[in-house]
Amino acid sequence: MATISRFEELEIWKLAREQARFIFEMTRQGQFSTDFELRKQINAAAGSVMDNIAEGFERFSNKEFTQFLIIAKGSNAEVRSQLYRANDRHYISNENLLIRLEFSEMIGRKIKSFLDYLSSSPYKTKPRIKT
Repeated sequence: MATISRFEELEIWKLAREQARFIFEMTRQGQFSTDFELRKQINAAAGSVMDNIAEGFERFSNKEFTQFLIIAKGSNAEVRSQLYRANDRHYISNENLLIRLEFSEMIGRKIKSFLDYLSSSPYKTKPRIKT
């Protein structure tokens, strides 16, 4: 397995970024754009997924990284819950809801797989770069 030196190289971060971009675009359209509270909440949750992956990666131990990935996974569930609210308020169609839910669930599975990998890894700290 190749060594990843930047969080931007992580597939889970790239997918979380894509989700955040989709959510942002969705919230700029129609009635969704005027529901400021839900719009703010869902954008914050989507951003939290990618931000926690990034922040955890920059920590010095797998234990710390794991804690941030757990938070990211929780934020991802929050995105799904808010998608249901958006659908209930008729801001997004049933079809769009299913597409977004499927994408979010895939991110959640990949975060879980990464968590499993970290817990089984013999390496408990990140290598320190000498300056």
